[in-house]
Amino acid sequence: MSEENKKGKNDQFGELVKSMNQFFHDKPVKGFLQTMDEFFRAPFPFQSAFPVEVRESKDEHIITAQLPGVKREQIQLDILDNYVTITVQSHELFTEEDDHQRPVRRRQSMQRSSRTIPLPQPIAENKVKASYQNGLLQIRVPKQKGKKILIEGND
Repeated sequence: MSEENKKGKNDQFGELVKSMNQFFHDKPVKGFLQTMDEFFRAPFPFQSAFPVEVRESKDEHIITAQLPGVKREQIQLDILDNYVTITVQSHELFTEEDDHQRPVRRRQSMQRSSRTIPLPQPIAENKVKASYQNGLLQIRVPKQKGKKILIEGND
């Protein structure tokens, strides 16, 4: 193979690499690749399974959830039978602007995360108390007073 043929093939390969490089750096593809990079860097702004601790005292169950950076309006509590469900929702709108402060791209992000905590007995929902302060949600669930049954026998 002559030197001219080798040089021609190298030039063709160089042109191919150059066009591929340009393809990945042009606007639509570059924006898509940046979005994918951002997603894999932080797929969920707040953890999908936030930390929850359940303690028990003589009179109540105390459920504590750590929700740093979450606003009270984003939290929803639901009670069904003997389950407490904590749901956190986040809705954000991202706008990218060009050099002249004109919107170039808009993106919406909606995240939802929940934890369901089972308790050993049905819950009287009208007696449950919840407070949220400094990223810490605390739910106090009073224990139900059951009736003690006397067991008869011939002992």
